[in-house]
Formats: sequence, C-alpha cells, structure tokens
Amino acid sequence: MTTSTFTSSAGASRILRSVWAAIKKIPPVYPLFFAIFISIGFLGQSYQTMPGILNFLRRAAPLAILAIGEMLVLATGGFDLSIGSIVTLVVLGSSKLLNNDPANAIPSILIMLGFGVLIGLINGTVVSYLKVPSFIATLGMLLLVKGGALYWVGGAPQGYLTDNWRFFGREYIENVPILGRFPVALLILIVIAAFSWFIFHRTNFGKQVLAIGDNVRASQLSGVRVRLVRTMAFVLSAVFAVIGGVLIGGYGGVNVTIGEGLEMQSIAACVVGGVMLTGGRGNVMNVVFGAFTMEAMFNLLNLLGLPKPYKDAVQGLIIIAAVAYIALSTRRKR
Repeated sequence: MTTSTFTSSAGASRILRSVWAAIKKIPPVYPLFFAIFISIGFLGQSYQTMPGILNFLRRAAPLAILAIGEMLVLATGGFDLSIGSIVTLVVLGSSKLLNNDPANAIPSILIMLGFGVLIGLINGTVVSYLKVPSFIATLGMLLLVKGGALYWVGGAPQGYLTDNWRFFGREYIENVPILGRFPVALLILIVIAAFSWFIFHRTNFGKQVLAIGDNVRASQLSGVRVRLVRTMAFVLSAVFAVIGGVLIGGYGGVNVTIGEGLEMQSIAACVVGGVMLTGGRGNVMNVVFGAFTMEAMFNLLNLLGLPKPYKDAVQGLIIIAAVAYIALSTRRKR
C-alpha cells in the first residue's frame, strides 16, 4: 500500500514538473496579451463578440506588419527609425498622386512601394557600406523622408484618399463561414506573417540575419555576405512600412502626423515579443503578438480614460521592463 502510494505520488510529481517545464517554455507575450485582452473584454462588451475581435485585429494589423519589418533589422543588431516617416510619405504622397481620381489608386501604391525599396536600399547602403551606425543613419532618413513628404504636398494634405485606395485598410470580405465579415487588413497581415515566417525561420536568410546579430565577425569568417543581408533587411523593413502605411491610411485618412511615433511603437512591439535590441534573437509570431499586446494596451488605457502622456509613459515602462526581463533571463541561462 505504501509502495503504491509512493509510486503514484512520484508519478504525479513528474507530471507536474513536466507541465511546469512546458509552461516555462511559453513566451511571456502570449499570457500577457490574453490577460490584457480579457481585461478590455470586461470593460468593453464589443470585444466579447467575433465582429469586435476581428475589428481589433484589423486595427492591430498595420502595427504588426511594421513590427515584423523592424524585427528583421533589430535581429541584425541595427535599428530602423525611418518607418514612421515612410508611413507619413505613403499617406501624404498618395493623396497627391491620386489627384482625386480612383484610376490612380494602384499606380500610386506601386510608386510608394518603389519609394520603399529606394529608402531601404539607401538605409542599407549607408549602414553596411559607409559604416554609419544604423541609429544615426535611419534617424537622418526619418527627418529627410518626413521633410520631403511635407515639402512635396506643401505642408498640408492634397486631396483625399479614394475608396478603392482605402479598400485594403478598411474593407471586409463578406459572408465568410463562421466569422462573417473578415477584414482585408487582417488577411494581408496573415500573408505577410506567413511569408516572413518562412524566410526568417526556414531559409538561410533568416539564419544569416540571426548570425550577424549574434556575432558579425564570426558571420564574415563563415562566408555570410553581411552587407547584402543587412541591406535586404532594411529593404524589407521599408517595404513592410509602405504596406503598413497603406493599411493605416485606409482607415485613418489623410493626416500630416499619421506616422509619428510608429517607429517606437514597432520597437516596443518587438521588445515585448522577445526580440533583443542587441541582435541575434527574434521570432515572427512572437512579434505579431507583441504588436497585438501593444494595441490591446492602448485600448485598455483608452477605456480607462487615461490621456496620451500616460500612454507614452506606460509604453516606455513596458520597453524597460521587457528589456530587463530578457537581460535577466539571458544571465540566468549563462
């Protein structure tokens, strides 16, 4: 009887240890997101319905796309501070290129994608070949792109964004089984996330990005084309910023300040998603949920009636806490 009891107790103990070990492997961003989302569900009944949940994901989709692009650069050990100004360029530039004519919608988006590739190439070239620190290079690009966009439109929006241009950011796919109306923006996020997950986690490009962030010199000695990989990361970041800008303009309209602060929000989403600011670590799905967590936090603060300065303070606190947590976790592993 005693032996039987001891055996069952030992078995239960092993099961509990196995469960606890599995729980510890879950990235903190997932329980954090669900805790915040459940909280806003209690405060706002719309978040308890499928349309409300899908609408939340539609609003979070642009930040998630920006964060994925930022993650690619952060994983190499760099920063991209220009993505917020790229969003501003997309919205203001498109309002001028459209000239109030729906027929110009697709050409204007393609032109903006071309601008994104060009900006990414310049960022990558300056950082990789001219050895300018990415923080300084992309800060300069932020000012250059934002100033150029405002000069182009004369300091104020020119015209409006046509309905077919705004389709990607605010429209829905109707009559989807179970879900009902499915946001086009969320579908675009799924495509971008799947593509990014594949290239980052299943190709040599992703391995090389992480290797560069972990140790540049060792990557060079192992044959990694560091300059090319870094430049590609900046190009993808800029292109994703253009796509995010199209989605943001789709439901936000034309505003000269529409892109302000998005670079910091995307970095915060990456940090919450477990990306190390020193490079060498990143996960696409974790970053997506990091963006969802930031959006949920902003919604929670809005429901609590807190003004914008409190939002900025909480965002800064989250970045500091997340970085401290990662640093402590890394130290314990060593």
